[in-house]
Amino acid sequence: MNIQKNYSTSTKNCLKNSVVIIGGGPAGLKAAEILIDAGFKVDLYEAMPSVARKFLMAGKGGMNISNNEPYDVFLSRFSDQGNIMRSALDMFSPNDLRVWLQELGVDTFVGSSGRVFPIDMKAAPLLRKWLYRLRYAGVNLHMRHKWIGWSNRNDQHLLFDVEGEIREIYADNVILALGGASWPKLGSTGEWVSILANQGVKITPLQPANCGFDVNWTEYFRAHYSGKPLKSVSMSFDSITGVSNCHKGELLVTDYGVEGGVIYSLSAQLREEIAIKGFVMIYLDLMPNISKDTVISKLERDRGKQSISNHMRKQLGINGVKAGLLREVINSSCFSNTSQLGALIKSLPIKLIATRPIAEAISTAGGVSFIELDQNLMLINKPGVFCTGEMLDWEAPTGGYLLTACLSLGQAAGIGLIKSCERKQEG
Repeated sequence: MNIQKNYSTSTKNCLKNSVVIIGGGPAGLKAAEILIDAGFKVDLYEAMPSVARKFLMAGKGGMNISNNEPYDVFLSRFSDQGNIMRSALDMFSPNDLRVWLQELGVDTFVGSSGRVFPIDMKAAPLLRKWLYRLRYAGVNLHMRHKWIGWSNRNDQHLLFDVEGEIREIYADNVILALGGASWPKLGSTGEWVSILANQGVKITPLQPANCGFDVNWTEYFRAHYSGKPLKSVSMSFDSITGVSNCHKGELLVTDYGVEGGVIYSLSAQLREEIAIKGFVMIYLDLMPNISKDTVISKLERDRGKQSISNHMRKQLGINGVKAGLLREVINSSCFSNTSQLGALIKSLPIKLIATRPIAEAISTAGGVSFIELDQNLMLINKPGVFCTGEMLDWEAPTGGYLLTACLSLGQAAGIGLIKSCERKQEG
């Protein structure tokens, strides 16, 4: 394959304020917006035929873009990285995000759960308006440019595979916004890990986040209940640290196990437990709105000649997948003991044996370690190279946290690059 030199600027007479951004997701686009508004020459390169494909996919079920809960609670969703993420989120908070959307012409509303949505619940109109703004401002978008590393010159010479042709592109400064490794068909392949690792950058191994988990269902249960939602349940588990966790919501039974919002909210802890023990026991409360004593009391009512299944249906409303799950998990003898049955309805044990593959996950944990970056998100050992978005070592549950964080980190990288350039000029 021929190597074509396609410099964004001349090496002899380059613009001091030229930037190459690699990755066209929310973080890369937000960094481009900050930099073009600051007067930089911005070229954004994306491996796919169009930008923000994962962003559009995430919006198919309703574009949950942020969360309106108290700011300190919002920050707590980032677990160990809360303090690190604070600096980015302080610059572009959930409230700032809603103002930004309004400036784009996208009004938002707060749902009953505190989640923030565009009025029309769609991602595509938002993206169209955003791209129009970026193109109008002068951002140059280059599709089908897959970054494959640096040339042997220096960190200002980037190599791209452009439909089989290798091109060398010059950049004064670079922002890497390459995403994680979930949904690789949409562009987040994680192939950048080996490129950076070979350059000596410390990478925390990528793992699935906000993912489903495997359960050894019987063939009968899988055939009859796969795809059925478990509504109005709560899930709990006791970690090896002794901390009890409990969340209420919905789960979805799948052919491989379980997935859904309740389990996503605890996926990081569940993943860690499985890594240590090889499995984790969760406990489902199938009737979270009434007490165990009330459940037992209703089961103890005379059922005459009714089957226990009909009795549970009439007294507690337990039928369908909930009834099937009880028969899947517990011994048949328990159905004749109302105290045991009532206790199990309130705390039904399910054994999770593995996370689903990272390609199926909603998001990715792990990535470029923050110890590799300075306060401006620039790689300490690669001056002029910045990292941002999901490729950094943080994770959060679904509920608006992921998108807000990616946008905030994109803005932080853009501002960080500006500050770095200012210091160079002062020096």
